[in-house]
Amino acid sequence: MIPVALTIAGSDPSGGAGIQADPKTFSALRVYGATVITALTAQNTREVAAIDTLSPSFVAAQIDAVCADLEIRAVKIGMLATAAIAATVADALDRHRLQNVVLDPVMVAGTGRELLAADALDVLRSRLLPLASIVTPNLPEAAALLGEAPAENEMQMRGQAQRLLRLGARAVLVKGGHAGGSDSVDFFADGRVELRLPGPRVDTPNTHGTGCTLAAAIAAGLAKEQPLAEAVAQAKAYVTAAIAAADRLHVGGGAGPLHHFHEYW
Repeated sequence: MIPVALTIAGSDPSGGAGIQADPKTFSALRVYGATVITALTAQNTREVAAIDTLSPSFVAAQIDAVCADLEIRAVKIGMLATAAIAATVADALDRHRLQNVVLDPVMVAGTGRELLAADALDVLRSRLLPLASIVTPNLPEAAALLGEAPAENEMQMRGQAQRLLRLGARAVLVKGGHAGGSDSVDFFADGRVELRLPGPRVDTPNTHGTGCTLAAAIAAGLAKEQPLAEAVAQAKAYVTAAIAAADRLHVGGGAGPLHHFHEYW
């Protein structure tokens, strides 16, 4: 039986992020993808023009329908938009006893549009963080979760990862893509193991959906019963290769998508 992973996220009609990107990632990594939509966006590679959130009850209905029929081995959570939707997702995780949860705390689009209401941040901290197997914030997101300034070096990234663990996270991957330097360094910690995960910083504007893809790739690894640290390392390698191949696609006039199927075509 093929392993099944579920993504709970917002829709991106341009195909580069969220609900459209996550199943591409699952498929590329040989996992079957199921989807639950939290919000609709009108966006392309240049901007997010509009957002329309779904009702919490319909989000719950989608999760209940999928879990009633499919054996979900891992869950990736992306854009939640509102506190009510975030609480609904937390309730559903408990109700269905879902495991291997990867929480990508999506707050702001790459174009600068806010994707998470301010009051939803408290729900992420108090309800979802303790339920997640791993949380994968970038530097601004880690800072927002902690109420601190963004980390400016690897030592500060390590410190913020440790404080997120104390906040209730079981494991943390602080992503260093927003930092400078020739390498893009991520930092993983789970209270027992710490890993410094460097990758070459690729000179390309086509990085739309990077965070979504990384979290989905980790979920794919967990769905295949990989140990968490191994799933994180393999996801990092996959995303780095997908960014390196992104310029081959020539999609849109702004920040284009990664090449999710770089190994195949």
